[in-house]
Amino acid sequence: MLFEEGRPLKDLTTFGIGGPAKYFIEVQSIDQLQEVISYCYQQNLRYLVLGKGSNILFSDQGYDGVVILNKIHFCQQEEGIFTVGAGYSFSLLGSQTARKGWAGLEFASGIPGSVGGAVYMNAGANGGETFQYLTEVTYVNEKGKVEILPKGKLQWGYRSSSFQSLKGSIAAAKFHLISSTEARARQLKIIDYRTKTQPYSDMSAGCVFRNASHASAGALIEQCGLKGHSIGGAEISLLHGNFIVNRSDATAQDVINLAAHVKKVVHEKTGHDLEMEIRVIST
Repeated sequence: MLFEEGRPLKDLTTFGIGGPAKYFIEVQSIDQLQEVISYCYQQNLRYLVLGKGSNILFSDQGYDGVVILNKIHFCQQEEGIFTVGAGYSFSLLGSQTARKGWAGLEFASGIPGSVGGAVYMNAGANGGETFQYLTEVTYVNEKGKVEILPKGKLQWGYRSSSFQSLKGSIAAAKFHLISSTEARARQLKIIDYRTKTQPYSDMSAGCVFRNASHASAGALIEQCGLKGHSIGGAEISLLHGNFIVNRSDATAQDVINLAAHVKKVVHEKTGHDLEMEIRVIST
């Protein structure tokens, strides 16, 4: 195992924000992921497994541990059953399956994360969510041992799953999709809508806040007149209120301060308490 020291985390995230990782390593197979996690366990090293680097905000001081970049990219198909590595692009999976006439993951198109990240967060959009067609997960536990976890043994909810309270890493996921002649048309409609309504050309981490009860976070932020508001290099997107974009060398603290301001104003003007969806990782 070759660990790199001081890798800038801003280069590994869609936000383009973050200081250096104390140690960094890339894995391309489940065996390699086992080896690294087992080593971290034995050496009592703190670690974080990273996929596409979306939905995450690293500290400006970096990460005092091991950042493991998951590059497990395989995708196997047997009829409507797709077994996919955790490092595989979730957006690509959504478009590929729809193109082949399999329905269930059309909503994934345009979501800038990995399959592992989508399972971890139970990512969803346009009425669909990751766990809807998930059947099992290959998981490397905190000691580096592989476990096959059927969906029936897992818990999930809105942007949540069992994995958020477990130590280890998702290595692969299996989905059972449905044959459909309309899947491709739905997928194209979804991606067209997203590119018109979300700031894909800007650096961001995706939606900042979870939707409030019976209310869209983006709509609440827009209602409060916060679009375009900025602190430092961080700005609330003019295209979609629930996106904070890195407009000009934003720091993590800029984003945190802007998110806190949004929460305060939305609470004062609407009574809703917004909850962060982006994972904020401390030093």
